Amino acid sequence: MISQASLWQTRPGARIAGVSSLTPFHIAFPVDDLDAARTFYREVLGCPEGRSSPEWIDFDLFGHQIVAHLTPRARHESVAGHNAVDGHEVPVPHFGVVLTPHRWSQLAERVKAAGVKFVIEPHTRFAGLPGEQSTMFFYDPSGNALEFKAFADFGQLFAK
Repeated sequence: MISQASLWQTRPGARIAGVSSLTPFHIAFPVDDLDAARTFYREVLGCPEGRSSPEWIDFDLFGHQIVAHLTPRARHESVAGHNAVDGHEVPVPHFGVVLTPHRWSQLAERVKAAGVKFVIEPHTRFAGLPGEQSTMFFYDPSGNALEFKAFADFGQLFAK
């Protein structure tokens, strides 16, 4: 199993070539089972756990604060629709992190090893075009869509 220390190396204020200095983002999202969320985010994705209460849990997602909030019926309201992108139906809304290719590959292997079903299998999109990236999509236990992507050149993040 890949250690979480090898995955969580980008920290607040880290410099990435071609991208301005980054600060952590925060997102709160609904879950219908805090125990399932804790297992998925902590054990499957390797997110260190921060503060928590009986209604929410903070997680460190590559230096960003994500908060799972207990919300009844969250599973049925998480994905509003899909958009066609490069031949795939991308779930909307979704969230995730842009990684280096090495860390993206490590995470893809970790998710596969945990038996998580991919909505969109790990692959490269826009090959040979501006914005070429590796991407993968999957759902958490409450039906929240997650995308993790990688750029060989972070300068291509906003390329047209």
